[in-house]
Amino acid sequence: MTAPTVPDPTNRVALVTGAASGLGEATARHLHALGHPVVLFDLNAEGLDAVAADLGDRVAAVAGSVIDADDTQRAVDAAADLGGLRIAVACAGGGAPASRVVDRKGNPHPLDSFTQTLDLNVVGTFNTLRLAAVAMSALEPDPDGERGAVVLVTSGAAFEGQIGQIAYGSAKSALLGMTLIAARDLSSQGIRVNAVAPGVMDTAGWAQAPAELRDQLAATVPFPHRLGHPDEFARLVQHLVENRYLNGHVARIDGGLRFGPR
Repeated sequence: MTAPTVPDPTNRVALVTGAASGLGEATARHLHALGHPVVLFDLNAEGLDAVAADLGDRVAAVAGSVIDADDTQRAVDAAADLGGLRIAVACAGGGAPASRVVDRKGNPHPLDSFTQTLDLNVVGTFNTLRLAAVAMSALEPDPDGERGAVVLVTSGAAFEGQIGQIAYGSAKSALLGMTLIAARDLSSQGIRVNAVAPGVMDTAGWAQAPAELRDQLAATVPFPHRLGHPDEFARLVQHLVENRYLNGHVARIDGGLRFGPR
């Protein structure tokens, strides 16, 4: 039996959330370089415009929130205008300041920061997933029966259970469960769902950290002794999109790094 061929990327439009910076930007740039038309979706309109101008043609920029159904639908519709949404990468997310369930003064964890973290990471990702899946399900399947591929972005924090990370860790853990359920839910539509769990990646936030702190953190990575490159994350996303037998899978990319409780 011959292996299925990878479809022409110029016919597979990608939607990337959180595309104005960080891992989302790296992913959008990588997919575009492969030939995919790309929809950039982010709250940061100025950042989006800068990335879109740099990429040139086969790009649409949509400013809005992944939590907002209308904003996200506009981004999905923009993909239809480019030729039909086949790939969605849900990079939008973020954390809250570290806080314990009960702090040293006896105060409970702020409820608003917990719910906001879940809204951005879980609700926003699910909103992207559900609306992208509807658009993909309306497309004709390719010769392998596939209509689309979705990549969710969780985190090593979903596995590590560090003290003070109850909000972020809970949100990213929810995405672990979402991945397999969504993959099974959408199997009848010919849509695959996988996830990436990055460790410490060398994004703009870490670029502003003191060199000593960066070096100390890099030394804790078993191998290679450095922070991860955003392009390495983007190439893993590419593999999850192109490998047709990967479905319901969570791929860690962290150099073997595992954190202790603190």
